[in-house]
Amino acid sequence: MGIQALLFDFDGTLVDSETLHYLSWCEVLKPLKVHIDEQTFCNEFSGVPTVKTGQILQQRYSLPKTAQALAEAKNLQFIETAKVHKPVLMPHARDVLSLCAQKFKLALVTGSTTAEAFPVLSYYGLLDLFDCVICKDDVAHPKPNPEPYLQAMQQLNISPDQAIALEDSHTGLLAAVEAGVKTIVIPHKHSKNQDFSRAAWLCDNLESAYKNVISGG
Repeated sequence: MGIQALLFDFDGTLVDSETLHYLSWCEVLKPLKVHIDEQTFCNEFSGVPTVKTGQILQQRYSLPKTAQALAEAKNLQFIETAKVHKPVLMPHARDVLSLCAQKFKLALVTGSTTAEAFPVLSYYGLLDLFDCVICKDDVAHPKPNPEPYLQAMQQLNISPDQAIALEDSHTGLLAAVEAGVKTIVIPHKHSKNQDFSRAAWLCDNLESAYKNVISGG
């Protein structure tokens, strides 16, 4: 039957939110007397699940809070940070989504919470383009577990060979391929050195992904 659906990651794929995640972590870590410069932080933690980031930071700096508590504080802080600093869309995101919505079912499959993702999607008028949205709080096991992608395909009533995923990080790629979905990876400056050996395609940006892969899907 060919490709019926496109499954889009959110952070780093559709929106450039790395700075917002960094600023949110800075607010959480400031009372704990921990400071990491933005480039160092983003290069290490781009695409890393929030709880995993909390675990690493807790162990590295012997922090008095648990990884879960750090992650929860960061998620709440991100909502406040995003009220002041809206993440910008990645290049070509709006145009590519609009084109794709004319030909395919669309799903958003994100490691962000509903409270983090929905306000941004609504702000840019993109929410209605998606046939389903799977956020971190919709699943028991978020990325890199394949559950988010499996749930999206179940809701869309498609099989893995009828979908293509679009990701920017090793974490997201692993989740998609473990769900059996061929994946386009669009690396950015913070994820470019990650392991993308399991990607079906590597593209420079969303426009290139559409022209070279998706439009012929």
